[in-house]
This record gives sequence, C-alpha cells and structure tokens, in this order.
Amino acid sequence: MGLRGRGRGSRRYVLKADPTRQWRLLDLQAIDTRLDQIAHARKTLPQIAQLKDLHTQAELLDSELVRVRTELSDVQREVAKAEADVQLVRDRAARDQARLDSGTGSAKDLQALQHELQSLARRQAELEDVELEVMERAEAVEAEVTRLEGKESELAAKLEEAQAAHDAALADLDAEARRVAAPRADVVAGVGEDLVALYEKVRAASGGLGAAALSHRRCGGCQLELNSVDMSRIKAAPADEVLRCEECRRILVRTAESGL
Repeated sequence: MGLRGRGRGSRRYVLKADPTRQWRLLDLQAIDTRLDQIAHARKTLPQIAQLKDLHTQAELLDSELVRVRTELSDVQREVAKAEADVQLVRDRAARDQARLDSGTGSAKDLQALQHELQSLARRQAELEDVELEVMERAEAVEAEVTRLEGKESELAAKLEEAQAAHDAALADLDAEARRVAAPRADVVAGVGEDLVALYEKVRAASGGLGAAALSHRRCGGCQLELNSVDMSRIKAAPADEVLRCEECRRILVRTAESGL
C-alpha cells in the first residue's frame, strides 16, 4: 500500500500491485461473473415457471374434482332414494295384485284394490321418470369425474416430466459451478489479499463487476471511452499502480489492448 499526495491539502492512498497480479484479477472477475450468471440461471430456469403453472393447474383441477365428486355423491344418494321409492310402490302393487288375484274379500274391497293398483301404476310411472332423470344426471357427472381424473393423470405425468427436467438442469448448473469455482482459491492467492479486498468491496457496490479491462481506450465496466486527460493520466501512472475508472470507480486493468 503506497501513499501519495493529490492536489493541495488532499491525499489519497494508492494501492500498488504487480501487473501480473492485476491481470489475474481479470481471471478472478471472469470466474465470479460466470458464477453470478449460473446463480441467476438457477433462479430463472424455464422449468420453474412451467412447474409453477402446472402446480396452479393441478390445484384448480383438484378443487374441481372435489366439487364434481361431491356432486356425484349427492346425485348417487338421489338415485338410491329414487330407486327405493320406486321399489316401495312396486312392492305395494305386488301385494295388492296378490290379494286381488286371490279373490278374497268383498266386491267393494276388490274394487278398491283395483283403483289402488291403477293409482300405484301412475305413481310408479312418475317415480320411474324421476329415477331415469336422476340416473342420467348421475351418468353425466360420472363421465365428468372420469374426464377430470384422466386430465389429472396427464397433468401428473407432465409435472413429473417437468420436475425431472428441472432437476437435471439444476444438476448441470451445479456441476458447472463446481467446475468454474475450482480454481478460484488459487487465483485469489495469486491476486493477493489487499487487491482482493478492494475488488470485493468494489464488486459489492457495482453490481458484481469489480474489475474491468481497459481495452482500446474504453472501460470494460461502464463501456465509456476515456478522454485524453484520463488516458494521459493512465499512461503516466506506474505499471504497478492499481487504477480506478473515473466514471464507474471499478478497478481498471491495463492490458496489451488498452491503446496506451
């Protein structure tokens, strides 16, 4: 760490680092940039949105299935009641018919039985119409349950496929992250603690980009072309002086393509 004056009454610390260390800083930035990209990719995998959409569909379908199954249960109770009502009338008609066929009783009683049988026949017809209508409704609801269950199976298969694709993509990114990060410790050691400390501080304040190459008079961080005054200052600076871009304040690394 060096110290030098800058103007009357003001001083600034100037960090010194061998050019080789500064060049390695670009290697470190490349590693960190790719790791940041991988971290972003993990959060924005297309399968994430797809899974979210499929889970939403599954929740809506599940609610619809609950509703339709409840409706089917209610209709099936109506069917059972309609069948029971029809059976009661049939049983009553069968008993009356048996008594009438036996011929026992007075003429008045037998006549009354005939009238009751006619009434029961009409009542049975009415109840059978109700039974038929309820059964038709039950069949329609059963068909809807079957359709929704089929859709549920298809959706479950899509979810399984999407989850597998998500897990595979995530595994690929994790593997790449491990591969990219593997040399980072050695690169950090080559850069040096003092320069890494400054780099990390700048990187945290600059959206992940702490160091950039000066290429063809342009800062690789803010992409602005340096003016003649700044270029003259950089040309006059010692090779081991750690420079900062006057615009974005990122560490500016001189390279063969800097145009100096």
